[in-house]
Amino acid sequence: MKTITPCRDAWKGTMTDRERFNNQMHYKSIDRCFNMEFGWWSENFELWDIFKDNNIKSNEDGDIFFNFDKIHQVGLNNFMLPGFEHKVVEETETSKIVMNGDGLLAEVPKDGHDTIPHYIKATICTPDDWKKVKEERFIVGDPRRIPNNLEELKKIHSDDRDYPLGVSCGSLMGRIRDMLTFEGIAFAIYDYPEMLEDMVETCCQIIEANLDAVLPHFNFDFASGWEDICYKSGPIVTLDFFTNVVVPRYKRIGKKLKEHNIDFWYTDCDGDVRPLIPGFLEAGINCLFPYEVNSCIFAGDLLDEYGKDLRIMGGVDKLEMIKGKDAIKAYLERLAPYVERGGYIPFCDHRCPPDVKEEDYIYYLDLKEEMFGM
Repeated sequence: MKTITPCRDAWKGTMTDRERFNNQMHYKSIDRCFNMEFGWWSENFELWDIFKDNNIKSNEDGDIFFNFDKIHQVGLNNFMLPGFEHKVVEETETSKIVMNGDGLLAEVPKDGHDTIPHYIKATICTPDDWKKVKEERFIVGDPRRIPNNLEELKKIHSDDRDYPLGVSCGSLMGRIRDMLTFEGIAFAIYDYPEMLEDMVETCCQIIEANLDAVLPHFNFDFASGWEDICYKSGPIVTLDFFTNVVVPRYKRIGKKLKEHNIDFWYTDCDGDVRPLIPGFLEAGINCLFPYEVNSCIFAGDLLDEYGKDLRIMGGVDKLEMIKGKDAIKAYLERLAPYVERGGYIPFCDHRCPPDVKEEDYIYYLDLKEEMFGM
């Protein structure tokens, strides 16, 4: 097993990471801010000397290396199982055409640098396509969806642990968007609304069955989700479809969570999420993560608007971080009142890009500790 020596001392504190996280997300008193980041682009591990010199090659390695507060999740397979075989279909001098795990033909750069793939064709285009894939790959209650080492995990994540533990609530629309493509889901709402609703219902049933299998065995602190269905101009699905089809299913999931005393639920949705927030809150999703600023608004503005009904994790503008130390300091000072108020944990508003200079990132971590540590 790889041994990683932290390059920094952990922030000092008088509470456990679990106590701190729960209190901060419930607007209760804390010793200091919960210290976490969402990670880095893959290029950072190749370009930053601090990563290269210390053999840090992944976000998981980086979390240990920078000695962030601990936070863990129990992952569940809440979507397609099995996925499609990942294979290369064609190659050119600069790109590869691949079939990915969602059944999409995609063009990707041959050098492997991070970018959004160019999707060419989806396996699922019509209700007949969906019927076949559903029967083969979306079986509700498939035991393979649950970790096969559940008993071991129960011992590892015991009730007396000192870190917060979450449960994955998957996705009702985001992964469907992955499977159909942006264009595909936009057309399906109008061309095949019954098919799309059946996809949402199937995902909901899978999540419900998975939660039934694990919720009785753990004392979870939070729930998480992934719902990437917005871009800078707003949602890619109609608000009517979201309100009438998706939100009622969220409510079913939220009911199960509340029955097991889970009242903090975040979802990862990039873009301008503002039109979706009322539906999220109605269903029990009460935190935005990792909250991209430039496709929405300053995090503090939303926290002012919704008060203690809403929480946010993230929201430190990466474009300001790119500008250097003065901009970083000014931005963190704007966020300071919201950290003090509670319900907000600041970190880079998505994976930190390599455009942020290594020395400026270290300055950012130092300044966060100075401002939000003990």
